[in-house]
Amino acid sequence: METDTAEQRLESRRIQPTAMRLRVLNYLSERKAAVSLADLEQHFSNSDRTTLYRTLKTFQEHGVVHQIYDESGSTKYGLCAENCTCSYPDDMHAHFYCTSCENTFCFQNLSIPNINLPDAFQPSYGNFVITGRCPDC
Repeated sequence: METDTAEQRLESRRIQPTAMRLRVLNYLSERKAAVSLADLEQHFSNSDRTTLYRTLKTFQEHGVVHQIYDESGSTKYGLCAENCTCSYPDDMHAHFYCTSCENTFCFQNLSIPNINLPDAFQPSYGNFVITGRCPDC
């Protein structure tokens, strides 16, 4: 992602485009799979863990990334579509977790099936993960 485009994307979400935020956004946009905090720490080995965590949390709060809970035991973060509002169920989509390479992929064009919960339940988030082997494995 070009720096101007990355800056515009952050500014459109009311996020101050600091150097680290731009670097993290560019890293996320280059990945085919979702990333964990540990992945970011490994890639940005000279960066502070707290800064990376706060960057992810800021991105999540402003709809730049979404959390994915898969069988890896680590929370992963996937880049949201630019028009995402992170609203349930409109922007919820399926994910695929590969048990071989342990990558998690977002399928933004595959919506979570409509689930009719009893009236007393008020959902705010959904996580739909299919587990198996990816084509590369």
